Amino acid sequence: MRPDTPADHISEAERLLRTATQYPEDGEPLLLQAAAHLELAGDRERASTLYDRLLASAPERPFLVKALQAANLWEFGHEAEARALITGIRSAAPADPAPWEIVAETLEAHDELDASHECFTAAVTLLLPPGDEEVPYEVQPLLTGRHRVRRLLGHAHDGWDGLADRLHSAQSAIPLDELHDPKRLWALGSDNPAELRAEIARLRSELGSYRSALSRPFPVAVLHWPEPELTELLAAHPELESEYPTHAAHLTDIEASLRDLASTGTANLGIVTAAVPSYEAFAASEGSSPADADLLPQFTTTLAARGHAVAWPPHRTAPCWCGSGTGYRECHGGADF
Repeated sequence: MRPDTPADHISEAERLLRTATQYPEDGEPLLLQAAAHLELAGDRERASTLYDRLLASAPERPFLVKALQAANLWEFGHEAEARALITGIRSAAPADPAPWEIVAETLEAHDELDASHECFTAAVTLLLPPGDEEVPYEVQPLLTGRHRVRRLLGHAHDGWDGLADRLHSAQSAIPLDELHDPKRLWALGSDNPAELRAEIARLRSELGSYRSALSRPFPVAVLHWPEPELTELLAAHPELESEYPTHAAHLTDIEASLRDLASTGTANLGIVTAAVPSYEAFAASEGSSPADADLLPQFTTTLAARGHAVAWPPHRTAPCWCGSGTGYRECHGGADF
């Protein structure tokens, strides 16, 4: 069950903080989740303290932490400090799309539409692949956000707005122009039942993907054993040979399983890469034997919940998830699979 009240969010934040203490190697994603729950509970000062704690520990994604801190500080009444962080992020031009999105949406939320538009445009210019290459999933929200802000500003469509429309139309029957029409919000104050029903339909379409993501906070993940790790695992626990007859078959099963899940509409798919010492330690913590095949799904879910899942599928030209070094399109992303 998802937290629904401030008290629930505080309890969830406390749980995540305890887990971060237990698993310090996974501290960054756990502390970020805890800070998010504190913000939702209205405890922005404590959330700010957590962001400062992360920044002091040299995080893996410093610009993401700074962007979240800036958004939190602005809501917390520290606008000048938030602006300073935003300026620093924009000057650094990170290759991570998430800080750009957070910063641009923060500016948008505070009616800084021109600055938000400049931020979205700078991010798309930096991160959009050239030519006809597939747009990475994590870059698509930048195009959508830019489209939204340009509608609010009354700008005419350009090529990137058209691209945002095409990407959106593949997922929703409601046109992006309609969702981003500033006038549609006026319908919320209407006493016309037909207008209210139409607005509810629009909002359901717009929020459907977010509701799905909230109901599944961690990826639906599949376990991947690199060849040296699988060799070590089977040497130590030959009872698992029925699960993994060969390494090549194991890799094929991973891709097939993920494609089957995707074909049924399952979103938020990922792959977690396993190591034998970690698996054996997990088995010990569960009071079970590593040879017990029923433990493997639990191990996979635990790794995913601790932030170790890598999103699937990779971009077509990105290295394949299997570790071969070959591009995904030429490896497990090819038509043969």
